[in-house]
Amino acid sequence: MSQPTTPPTAGLRRVTGKETRRASGIAFFAWTIAVYDFILFGTLLPRIEESFGWTTSHALLVSTLVSVGTAIVVLLVGPMVDKLGRRKGMIISVGGTAASSAATAATFGATSLIGVRAISGLGLAEQSVNATYLNELYELTEDEKIKKRRGFVYSMVQTGWPAGALLAAGFVAVVTAIFGADSWRIAFLLATVPAVIVALVCRTLKESPQFEAQHAVKQLRKAGKHEEAEALAAATATVEQTSAPFKRIFTGKHLRNTVVLSLAWLFNWFAIQTFSVLGTTVLEKGKGIDASSTLILVVLSNLVAVAGYLAHGWAGDRFGRRNTIAVGWLLSGLFFGAMLLGPSDQIFVLVTYMMGLFFLLGPYAAIMFFQAECFDTDCRATGSAFIGAMSQPGAIISGFILTGLTAASIGYSTAALWVGALGAIASAVIVLGARKVVDAPPQAGVPAGPTTTAGAQA
Repeated sequence: MSQPTTPPTAGLRRVTGKETRRASGIAFFAWTIAVYDFILFGTLLPRIEESFGWTTSHALLVSTLVSVGTAIVVLLVGPMVDKLGRRKGMIISVGGTAASSAATAATFGATSLIGVRAISGLGLAEQSVNATYLNELYELTEDEKIKKRRGFVYSMVQTGWPAGALLAAGFVAVVTAIFGADSWRIAFLLATVPAVIVALVCRTLKESPQFEAQHAVKQLRKAGKHEEAEALAAATATVEQTSAPFKRIFTGKHLRNTVVLSLAWLFNWFAIQTFSVLGTTVLEKGKGIDASSTLILVVLSNLVAVAGYLAHGWAGDRFGRRNTIAVGWLLSGLFFGAMLLGPSDQIFVLVTYMMGLFFLLGPYAAIMFFQAECFDTDCRATGSAFIGAMSQPGAIISGFILTGLTAASIGYSTAALWVGALGAIASAVIVLGARKVVDAPPQAGVPAGPTTTAGAQA
């Protein structure tokens, strides 16, 4: 049995139910706004391409380089949140979203656009900050209903992704109708308003008790009050940061989950890129579904994502998060495989596609919370952000493989099967190698908290 990850103790501040619910609501809006900006770029890329006179291949290259810059920024957010705190991390993340939107409106070419959009990595990292912050609040909340169903409650916050995606699509339609098709700069400029408002609201949040204790211990050490620091660390079960956060997540008990979950994210994004980002392409080129039907998927896929998040958040609390993630991704690969290998009947294709999305997207509500539980307080944000950043290499690698296969005259349906469906199945198998997180037995007067087990047995 490995050492437990920072269990709650009587020395830490209790979190009221009101504070927990308010923080959850703010986190939802923060994530919605971050996704809104992220999706806005993809939605308006064709208009940006036309404005600058780029070719389609040049626009795709710019998009790829933006993904690289985004991944780098996401990696930097984790250590920042572990150093400055979860509250400041949320403010900076949402503030970065506002800055990214405003600066995008002022870009004048490919280089400036790549640099500016890399800042959007601050917003994309919001989900890791949310998972870190809310994991710590739910661990100490006085609301027993939230404590018991923490994964399901977090899944509600994670539905900010489809909410943000739908908001972006609707916003673009409204702005285009009012200002015309060339109004992409206006769209980004207006998008800064809600981001600034949410950033200001984030300033009213309280820091998590775990980070407060860690910061207090560090300050006592700096002041030379070593005995008081040791007493506080013992009373609050605070793990003192003895090395850089990046080094911490690749040593000791954290190494295994860092490597396993990073690989799981990377391979699963083969499926995300194939069936979510390029979903309409798969349906049109791979299965011959007409374009008018694929437009409906913009709305349907996001509604499926909401249902998937909630279902997997609930299942994670009941059956364990690691196993829930594995089963979900395995089923997604099988449904997508059935869609690609089965008949091109429109009803069959749409049903199998939607079921595939349900089991592909839903587990992200469980895995975000799971990976936050896997790390100690001093490196929790770094570990979660690092793992999440593997989505970008996954998207880039799978994009190149799909391009190579289709260039070699392999049908799009076959290419999607080998890259997307098998990517989902591979990620399901890989995630089983992670150490499970179970509830530790409660101490006297102390609620139960998460513990990482030494094995990966089912």
